[in-house]
Amino acid sequence: MSNAWRLVRRLDAQLGPRIAERAPQLASGFVQQALDRAIRGAGPLDGAAMAAEKALDAQRGDADAAVTRLIEEHVRLAGAQGFVTNLGGLVTMTVAVPANIAGMALIQCRLVAAVAHLRGYDLTDPRTRNAVLATLLGEERLLALITAHKLPGTPMALATAPVHDPQLDLVVSNEVASELMTRVAGKRLAGTVGRRVPVVGGLVGAGTDGYATWRIGRYVDRELLPRRRR
Repeated sequence: MSNAWRLVRRLDAQLGPRIAERAPQLASGFVQQALDRAIRGAGPLDGAAMAAEKALDAQRGDADAAVTRLIEEHVRLAGAQGFVTNLGGLVTMTVAVPANIAGMALIQCRLVAAVAHLRGYDLTDPRTRNAVLATLLGEERLLALITAHKLPGTPMALATAPVHDPQLDLVVSNEVASELMTRVAGKRLAGTVGRRVPVVGGLVGAGTDGYATWRIGRYVDRELLPRRRR
């Protein structure tokens, strides 16, 4: 069993049971908790800033290479947790679905926050935190929300806004929670054909989660431009 596999199983054991009871009411509180854990660290996972600094050290100070390393690392983590949480059938869905949502939220928040740290953004700033969460929506969904006037701008615009809008915290968190649940539900539907063969469901989950995380990594790489650290 790989290190990533062991790591994901430990995270699922910690986060899954806590979320399972509240999956139908999954909303802003859960998303904010996932972001907090991603920034501070959760169990065997270092916090986002430390992960970023380790990647930077490993790439001898090359920030662009560090971002690439972070994306690759989190794609592996996402794929491993997607495989684990998509094994089994309908009997295990009540536990696996919330665990999958918890794992995806934590891993993707950590990736985006780590890249934000490398680019010079303050992870304690609520504007940065909203930008991190907004990135999880993906570029297409974000543009749709901006067009519908539900969000004021892109992650870059949120992170560099003149002032923090406290009302935006709830809006962004609710949109992210809804999007995560929609993605997991869609993935479950796509994997239904392989539900009698558990490994097939796991492979669908691994591929889908890994690819989704890669797309988010690529998006934050393009979206959050470097800022001068104060």
